[in-house]
Amino acid sequence: MKEIKRKKLDILVLSDIHLGTYGCHAKELLHYLKSVKPKVVVLNGDIIDIWQFSKSYWPHSHMKVIKHLMNWMTKGVKIYYITGNHDEMLRKFLGFKMGSFTIVNKLVLNLNDDEKAWFFHGDVFDVTMQHSKWLAKMGAAGYDGLILINRVANFVMSKVFKKGKLSFSKRIKNSVKGAVKFINNFEQTVADIGISNNYNFVICGHIHQPEIKEFSNISGKIVYLNSGDWIENLTSLEYANKQWSLYKYDDNQLLQSKKGNDYEEELDNSKLFNDMLAEFNLLRC
Repeated sequence: MKEIKRKKLDILVLSDIHLGTYGCHAKELLHYLKSVKPKVVVLNGDIIDIWQFSKSYWPHSHMKVIKHLMNWMTKGVKIYYITGNHDEMLRKFLGFKMGSFTIVNKLVLNLNDDEKAWFFHGDVFDVTMQHSKWLAKMGAAGYDGLILINRVANFVMSKVFKKGKLSFSKRIKNSVKGAVKFINNFEQTVADIGISNNYNFVICGHIHQPEIKEFSNISGKIVYLNSGDWIENLTSLEYANKQWSLYKYDDNQLLQSKKGNDYEEELDNSKLFNDMLAEFNLLRC
């Protein structure tokens, strides 16, 4: 089988994957992970959706994503897991380290040319999260339901009407002035705090809005970045050759892969779990 040529990255940033939910595009994510070779991986919150987690729903593709990340760990790839609101339970394990894997709440990395990048999920600036967590959880359940309806609608649109995909949640967010204002305020607040701390870059997740743009105030300037999500946008942030870029997944990539020789033995969750345990034991040695 022909070996896949992987794109070399200094840093890969992923957030808001929401493993364990119907909206997660784990197959597409796995295909993307196989196409890159990062030195450092920053998992910037909401990787596993503990809020929505159900024993009855954990597809093979979701387990394969976890296994792929563990495989990177055994190879010495530095992985930082920054906790988010949907996986906040992991904050109990703050500071936990195993091999090249570390759980943190925030992270500062020194880049080339003495530049500093500040990473954190971003839910700390969400008023709903701070004061009405029950409302946020209710919204998350409603969002997951909307994604299911969206998938059914897109299946009908593509198979029956031969039309392109729609995103109900995107249209709702883009049409509600309050949502747009919240996003703008979020970005400006994050940028202002980053400037006050003399950071060159501030990297977040949480709001599912992929972005790279510069902000400035009377104290200075900063580049704000958001890695987006793997529910609607299917995006990540890549740092290579001293530059940040926003990656956007293309559905054609997965179709081409299925037509080609990118074959992998289909394992059930039990076998995948046993393989993960074997890799876990390697990390402990």
